[in-house]
Amino acid sequence: MTYVIGEPCVDVKDRACVDECPVDCIYEGERTLYIHPDECVDCGACEPVCPVEAIYYEDDLPDALQPYLQDNDDFFSTVLPGRDAPLGSPGGAVKLGALDVDTPLVAGLPRRATSP
Repeated sequence: MTYVIGEPCVDVKDRACVDECPVDCIYEGERTLYIHPDECVDCGACEPVCPVEAIYYEDDLPDALQPYLQDNDDFFSTVLPGRDAPLGSPGGAVKLGALDVDTPLVAGLPRRATSP
């Protein structure tokens, strides 16, 4: 089991969850954040600090956000556009840094207007 970041995070990426995560398993894509399903220790520290309520324990994921369960896994297990291999388990988001890629699900969403 793991925690999942859903659509409310897209184009927001507040990163409060990243600061709370004790195992550095929240990775940054171009438009959203992703929780590595194998590196997450299910502590739940990320969930209450998310200002847009985008993080759910997978068993509590609302029906509308169900596609994000597979999407979070796909970020690590599939070859993403512009990459030649899956990310796999890099062993920490900080050392990897922000990536300029997202899953097709996230990349295909309309961009949100940002405040000046």
